[in-house]
Amino acid sequence: MNDRRTASALVRYARELLVAAGMDVAIAEDVATTLLEGDLLGHDTHGLALLAPYLGEIEKGSMASRGSYTVLNERGAAALWDGQRLPGPWLVLRAMETAAAMARQHGTGTVVIRRSHHIACLAAYLRRATEQGLVMQLHCSDPNVASVAPFGGTQAVFTPDPIAIGFPTEGDPVLIDISSSLTTNGMSARMRQQGRLYEHAWLLDAQGRESRDPEVLFTNPPGTILPVGGRAAGHKGYGLALLVEALSGGLAGFGRADPQEGWGATVHLQLIDPDAFGGRAALQRQTEWIAQACRANRPVAGGAPVRLPGQAGLQRRREQLAHGVVLHPAILPALQPWGEKLGVAPPAP
Repeated sequence: MNDRRTASALVRYARELLVAAGMDVAIAEDVATTLLEGDLLGHDTHGLALLAPYLGEIEKGSMASRGSYTVLNERGAAALWDGQRLPGPWLVLRAMETAAAMARQHGTGTVVIRRSHHIACLAAYLRRATEQGLVMQLHCSDPNVASVAPFGGTQAVFTPDPIAIGFPTEGDPVLIDISSSLTTNGMSARMRQQGRLYEHAWLLDAQGRESRDPEVLFTNPPGTILPVGGRAAGHKGYGLALLVEALSGGLAGFGRADPQEGWGATVHLQLIDPDAFGGRAALQRQTEWIAQACRANRPVAGGAPVRLPGQAGLQRRREQLAHGVVLHPAILPALQPWGEKLGVAPPAP
């Protein structure tokens, strides 16, 4: 049985669902392509798995489906936007266009967005920047959600607070997409739904005891996700979370200190033009040397060859564009009721 579907058919399906739900066509196109990019790269908890929740947010009126952002502050190489709770993928792509123009003129361009809706998979944006020869940093927090405690604590303060960085080499770019915590809310929800345990104790229950069971996040009071480094060195992830909060909510002037508005995001995005520094060729000479040194590094006994961040995802992306996309088995069943409600048929295998 062939469970693959073409990338173009999946984008069309997602776009038609969003438009039928009331979203502007241009915004829907950006959301659909960004979600699919997550699946192409293998981030299947942050790809089309998000489409059903997004449709629910549109129906509730908590995700805006048309309109534009408001510029609250702007200088030569920096801007602050109010996203008006528009879809995060559309806002981030517009911010990338603005930041790229700033970077070409000033060397760097930074856009911070308050009151964005969820921005999906951070890695999905990086390739767009590296293909232009730019370096990209992307940080995101959700001031309406807390599931990660500070190191040594048991009460949630942060979200997983992801960090993404992309830079070109002479071959494939390096695409780094990590979180400040050991796992994510999306993966924990999927594991719980499937009745699975984590391989390692990446969670704490409400009493501060280590746990492999994602159910501890859904008790009352809830447990928490451990920061990167776990019980032994979680001060590292804790430090990263503080950085993300300062760059997103701090620079936005809007975050956890303000009344909650629902699932969303506060975003810090920066693009860097290497031609304003040592030059693109010089950057790529250095990054390619590092890339080669990593790939050629002798692996641990019995281990797989050393990979670079994004290497497997880009290989998976090429394979799926050529031969069809394999979705996680939970995605299309979750979209079936929406398709029936909105009159949109799913793509055939």
